[in-house]
Amino acid sequence: MEQLILKLSTSVLFPLIWQFILFGSLVNGQLVTFHITNKCPFPIWPAAAPNAGHPVIGDGGFFLPPGQTKRVHAPPTWNGRFWARTDCNFNSTSKPLCQTGDCDSLLSCNGSIGMPPATLVEVALQEDKSKPSFYDVSVVDGYNLPISVSTMPADRKCWIGGCTKSINSVCPPELQVLDQSGGVIACKSACLAFDLDVFCCRNSYGKPQKCKASMYSKMFKDACPSYFSYAYDSPPPLVNCYSKDYVITFCPSKWSTHLSM
Repeated sequence: MEQLILKLSTSVLFPLIWQFILFGSLVNGQLVTFHITNKCPFPIWPAAAPNAGHPVIGDGGFFLPPGQTKRVHAPPTWNGRFWARTDCNFNSTSKPLCQTGDCDSLLSCNGSIGMPPATLVEVALQEDKSKPSFYDVSVVDGYNLPISVSTMPADRKCWIGGCTKSINSVCPPELQVLDQSGGVIACKSACLAFDLDVFCCRNSYGKPQKCKASMYSKMFKDACPSYFSYAYDSPPPLVNCYSKDYVITFCPSKWSTHLSM
C-alpha cells in the first residue's frame, strides 16, 4: 500500500513540479521558445518527446494547419526531439491513427516517441551562454518530411537547411513506405529496413572506423546535405548556437538549403 501511495504521489507531483519550474522560468524570462511552422500544403501534427528527466512540452503534440505557426515553450536546459505526423485521423478505430510518425495513436504524445521513419529535430539546450545549445536534423531512422531549423533573429551559422529534393521521390523500393493508393509517404533508413549491424553501426560496426556511409545513406545525404544521414556521419552536421527563440519549419519553401537573409 505504501508503495502504491508513493507511486500515485509521484505521478501526480512530477507534472506539478515541472509546471512550477516552467512558471518560474516564464516569470524570470528564461524560457526558450520554439516557433513551429507548417509550410506544407497539407495539415500536420507536430510532436515533441523529451529525453529522460525532462518535461513534456507543447502537450507532446498538436494539430497545425498549413501556413500556421505555434509557439512551444521549454525550460532553458530542455533536451528532446521534434517531428511531424502526417495523414492522421483521430476519429478512426484502426491503428495507427497517423500514417507516419504515429505516437501510440495519441494526439498528445505525452512523452511517447514517434514511430519511424520520420525526420527528427534533436535538441540539447544549455542555459549558460558559454555552453551553446546543440541541435541537428536526423534521417538516421528514416524520412517523412523536410525540415529547416534556425535561430531568431536569423543567423547563417545557426541555420540547418531543408533538402535539395524530396527523399520520397528518390527512395528505392526496398525502403519505401506506401499509402493505400501506392504513393510513397516515407522512406526508411537502411538500418530500419534491414536491421543489419553494418547499416545500424552496432556491435562490430559500432565505431566510426568500422561503420561507413552506404549507398543508402549517400542517397539521403545527396538529397538533404545538412542532415545526419547515418550514425557516424562525418563531419557531424551538428549546430551549436545559443538562442531564446528557435524556428522549426516543416516543408521549407522550395526544399531550400539556403537561408534568406
